[in-house]
Amino acid sequence: MIKKTKALIVIGLMATLYSCNNTSEKISAEKTEDKPEISQVDIDRLGITNPDSLSAASVRALDWPDVGNEWFIEFSELQPLKGDLAYEEGVVRRDPSALLKHDGKYYVWYTKSVGPTQGFGGDIENDKVFPWDRCDIWYATSEDGWTWEEQGIAVARGEKGEYDDRSVFTVEIMEDKGKYYLSYQTIQSPYNVRTKNQVGLAWADSPNGPWTKSKDPILSPADNGIWKGEEQNRFAVEKKGDFDSHKVHDPCIIPYNGKYYLYYKGEQMGEEITFGGRQIRHGVAIADNPKGPYVKSAYNPISNSGHEICVWKHNGGIASLITTDGPEKNTIQWAPDGVNFGIKSVIKGAPHAIGLNRELNTDESEEPGAILGWGLSHIYNNSDYQSIMRFSSKRRTSHVAKGEKAE
Repeated sequence: MIKKTKALIVIGLMATLYSCNNTSEKISAEKTEDKPEISQVDIDRLGITNPDSLSAASVRALDWPDVGNEWFIEFSELQPLKGDLAYEEGVVRRDPSALLKHDGKYYVWYTKSVGPTQGFGGDIENDKVFPWDRCDIWYATSEDGWTWEEQGIAVARGEKGEYDDRSVFTVEIMEDKGKYYLSYQTIQSPYNVRTKNQVGLAWADSPNGPWTKSKDPILSPADNGIWKGEEQNRFAVEKKGDFDSHKVHDPCIIPYNGKYYLYYKGEQMGEEITFGGRQIRHGVAIADNPKGPYVKSAYNPISNSGHEICVWKHNGGIASLITTDGPEKNTIQWAPDGVNFGIKSVIKGAPHAIGLNRELNTDESEEPGAILGWGLSHIYNNSDYQSIMRFSSKRRTSHVAKGEKAE
């Protein structure tokens, strides 16, 4: 009986193997029948061994955009600044804006606060829950981009009860038709994990101010998610809502095609962790006037990934550096219409919260990464304090061994 059972098991295994082999051959045959057109150039470029047997990886590669290395850059190590923007114990300086040059000086705006972070475990009304909590927006100037002189507050928190009474932070600058505009995030007290932030705007006739603040936010999160229960748990939801149902962050306004494109980062209620990490996506809202009203695009979200917004004009479209979160992180993307982005290169080592030097983006026909030549960023000196640093980058065109001459 035992021998008979063993024999039946062997026969069953052989039948299974035969079936698997037949299935494998059948799948290969189907792939061969449906294989995409492939040229000898494709075969050489992708190093394909047999064009009649294409793996899923090779099929994907055939769909890659046909671009060279003009979009491929590498970043250097961050370098410390001098003067008032050098690291200062007990002070947070972070999220630098783009750089503007006015009357021979560079200008930068940034988030500033003092004191350590207590988090959400204590007195929410009086503690500092994040480094960017209880902040004002400050600015500084420099003649060389290295040594900076702090000039003071540009935009302060609002009065108690106003939409920006808790913190104003993560600022971006836009110069347009002789006017200056600061867009930034706002928080109203109390600040807990389910708080929904908004975007504010201030404008002035000079980069030195004085600044007039918008009475109301110019952008708010989508209002179509539903929290589950009353507990302060930002992952507990009955309905997640749109990609920006929880927060709208990192605003940046670009004058484009006769309108004003407000790019921003969206955070969703009940945000999950996926194969790319956090679910972070970008959106855009468009207005006819820099002060709004801004209407969110029907095509949102316009990215599958990203964190801080870093966008610039190039070749009639908009380029975007996508970092930190999501399955398409660490890429540079480009949209010919400012909305429909495609991947142009994969990069590594991009700094946090880049403040672009927009003076480097003067010629629409220049290399797409020229604006990333140098600018400002920030670094976490420790969990409580951050400081602003300087970055630089260069286009990478070859890969050679030590002593070898590049072609």
